[in-house]
Amino acid sequence: MATGLVLYSYWRSSAAYRVRIALNLKGLEYETRPVHLVQDGGQQHAPAFQALNPQEMVPCLLDGDRVITQSLAIMEYLDEMHPELETALLPVDARGRAQVRALAMAVTCDIHPLGNLRVLQQLEAEFGASEEQRATWSRHWMAVGFKAIEEQLSDSAATGRYCHGETPSMADACLIPQVYNALRWKLPMDDYPTIARIHRACNELEAFQRAAPEAQPDAP
Repeated sequence: MATGLVLYSYWRSSAAYRVRIALNLKGLEYETRPVHLVQDGGQQHAPAFQALNPQEMVPCLLDGDRVITQSLAIMEYLDEMHPELETALLPVDARGRAQVRALAMAVTCDIHPLGNLRVLQQLEAEFGASEEQRATWSRHWMAVGFKAIEEQLSDSAATGRYCHGETPSMADACLIPQVYNALRWKLPMDDYPTIARIHRACNELEAFQRAAPEAQPDAP
């Protein structure tokens, strides 16, 4: 499906990873324009990109002359703009939508902000945190968040093969990139069997495989 969508992305950005998954689940074609978050002092700080997104962050989605930022907003926008497509990122019922949003926000609001690149860079610049100290910091907050998500998933009758039922949703699009980060930072996953099971199920799907960091055009 030709849509003229353009995604400003960085291969290892978990926020951009979420949107790539969502675009693939919806079956939408898009152009990737890489923004290297470290090279050249961080290409997200360049005036041209700042003009698109004053927050100087990826992802950033162009849909014609519309600029949409923030991964959750982008995913909901895609769902609302393309309701005709078979895959819905949010359930049709209010309770289901609330549950999926809660799981998604447990990642995007509670875990991810404490371990993203600019926070880790500031820990190093302001407090001289070593690489291992930054890794310990990241593992701590991921463990706190995963403990709560694991309990939510294991206690809910709505949990199926995926976070909500038998089709992947916005919750899965948020969870799987965070598990990627957890594995990167060597967080043991033994205490999170439901999360680990959903991670395996999602990564069997082409939509998730195509969105993986190593599959991106700017991956080293």
